[in-house]
Amino acid sequence: MKLGSKVRSELLSRISSNPDILRGRPRLKGSRIAVYMVLEALASQMSIEEVLVQWPELTRQDIQAALLYGARSTNYEWIALHEE
Repeated sequence: MKLGSKVRSELLSRISSNPDILRGRPRLKGSRIAVYMVLEALASQMSIEEVLVQWPELTRQDIQAALLYGARSTNYEWIALHEE
């Protein structure tokens, strides 16, 4: 399923990076939860519901954003992140 550019943009706006937080790793905006942490949790067979219990400050859209970021970054796409 292909996401529209507006949906992609809205999801990716949930990801930010700041060199002073988590050594600049991409993270969910407003948190100290790195994208890789969400991806590793899902890869370890945690369900979305279990991830939301683990990190109650996250939303389903945050998880979608992490998945989209991971997919786009492995496709050699440069993704501009806004510093928070």
